[in-house]
Amino acid sequence: MPAAVLGRPRRVLRAVAIAACVPYLSLKTAWVAGSRVGIPDGSTLLEHRTTMAVANTAGVLLDGAVIVLASLLTRPWGLRVPAWLLALPAWVATGLLAPITTGYPLQLLVRALGGTVDRSSGTGRRPFLHEWVFGVVYTGFIVQGLALGVLFLLYARDRWGHVWRGRVGELPAGAVGPAQRACAVAACAFALFPLVMNLVWACGGTAALSAGRVADRTSDFYVLEATDVCFVLAAVAGAVPLAFRLGRRMPVAVPLAPAWVGSGVLVCWGGWLSLASLTSVEDLADRPTPLMNLVYAVQMISGFLVAALGAHFLAERSAAHAGQRDRRVA
Repeated sequence: MPAAVLGRPRRVLRAVAIAACVPYLSLKTAWVAGSRVGIPDGSTLLEHRTTMAVANTAGVLLDGAVIVLASLLTRPWGLRVPAWLLALPAWVATGLLAPITTGYPLQLLVRALGGTVDRSSGTGRRPFLHEWVFGVVYTGFIVQGLALGVLFLLYARDRWGHVWRGRVGELPAGAVGPAQRACAVAACAFALFPLVMNLVWACGGTAALSAGRVADRTSDFYVLEATDVCFVLAAVAGAVPLAFRLGRRMPVAVPLAPAWVGSGVLVCWGGWLSLASLTSVEDLADRPTPLMNLVYAVQMISGFLVAALGAHFLAERSAAHAGQRDRRVA
């Protein structure tokens, strides 16, 4: 296993992931130091220096964690790290990067096909960042997400491949079967609310949206809402077969993957948007409405329930594998 961890393809992927962090880290570091590169005159970012410094420092730390994670996934000492200490940041990274990795290319595609773009010069609203900043940063995020995703899959296959081998029909009922089913039902019930609201917004509805959000809707907005719908569906579509042992001939990895990705997106982006709503916004029209905040909170609850179900499932599979190994040794 150590030889595989240090193989040339993984070293290349590690270098790619680390190099992809450079644009974001450079911009954030420059902004913390007081630079205005990429920030146009009149931007609201220039009015809250302290808040911007704190947020940018947090961004540096988060993206710096990508470098640590890439090293951990490709070094022999990474094999000795406790499972939860690796799985948690990998799950968070998946949740944060998956919507960008899927959403931004789709936004560019829709724009190329004639979609609308939000430009402050045409709306009278103050600019936020130069357009090139989003292209540079999001491209870096996409490369990070793809490189880290492949590295984690290779690492997980080597260390924990036994937990997703086999087919759903071969899974035992397990001692926590009733708890998993109850968790899945609760996750579906909570997911219904954000699913409906995101679907309404994706189809052009304005229910519960703030006035500023309604005014700023472009093709980018609709693409993001549509991808949000997909991630909610992915979370519950992965949780239900695992909990109720549906699709007996289906490989275990098929429902496990969307449950992992979907739950991470629901929790991480629900939490991020909830935190963002707490920051001071001078224009009342731009503040999230109470119902928007409720959507973020409920999607977090649904995501946590799916994540708990997945954690129970993985722990049960690991324990069963360890028991079989012990019996063979005995």
